[in-house]
Amino acid sequence: METQDLEKISSQVRRDIVRMVTAVQSGHPGGSLGCADFLTALYFKVMKLNPDEFTMNGEGEDLFFLSNGHISPVLYSVLAHKGYFDKSELATFRKLGSRLQGHPSISKSLPGVRIASGSLGQGLSVALGAAAAKKLNGDNSIVYTLHGDGELQEGQIWEAAMYAAANKVDNLISTVDYNHKQIDGDIDDVLPMGDLVKKWQAFGWDVLEMDGHNINEILKTMELAKSKTGNGKPVMIIMTTIMGNGVDFMMGTHKWHGSPPSKEQEGIALSQLTETLGDY
Repeated sequence: METQDLEKISSQVRRDIVRMVTAVQSGHPGGSLGCADFLTALYFKVMKLNPDEFTMNGEGEDLFFLSNGHISPVLYSVLAHKGYFDKSELATFRKLGSRLQGHPSISKSLPGVRIASGSLGQGLSVALGAAAAKKLNGDNSIVYTLHGDGELQEGQIWEAAMYAAANKVDNLISTVDYNHKQIDGDIDDVLPMGDLVKKWQAFGWDVLEMDGHNINEILKTMELAKSKTGNGKPVMIIMTTIMGNGVDFMMGTHKWHGSPPSKEQEGIALSQLTETLGDY
């Protein structure tokens, strides 16, 4: 799939995100919009997947765990367009009885979702178990995770980071969405994280950096990350993004972390995002 095709998909994904959170006046549009390019590239180009025969153990295919589960709208949209379920189901987001809960849930067996991730900090630990299982089973597939930068303030992340390096978990590629924002404000105003590159290096990881809104750079960096697997170290990618990217009045502010737009604001946002695959 060419870069321009991926860009078209990510534009549609952003439209889906805006419509989903507006419809129920609930959800987290900011981080979802910021990660649309990354997840589109991951699911449509980078990972080895089998959407038609989804299984919870994912034997023989790459696995992805969304640790910052509050950005579920972007994951649901990407999964729907990839063919895990019909995109018409996006209209049920956060509604009573829906498989598309505000944070991913496994209680209703939604294809593409393997863990519940409402509580921050747990995704990396789960991924380590999955990575270990793949090695025990002789499965050479890769495990991927995504984390919020504010999520790194959870202590469990660093326990898992130490474990991964000490046990040479080298079939794991993790990414941090480094938009410098969390629900209460700027990262540096809430709890400064310091130099994330040096921090993860100090914990024994191979560390790369990339622009999370440049599809070509995402693809190049992910290929480099894959080339580093099997070398005795887990891989971490520090991905710079802009919260709310694609919608001008949402960009660069924490105010849209967990606030839905009004109907009028939805119209403004959609006017800035090209419909490419048809709205659900």
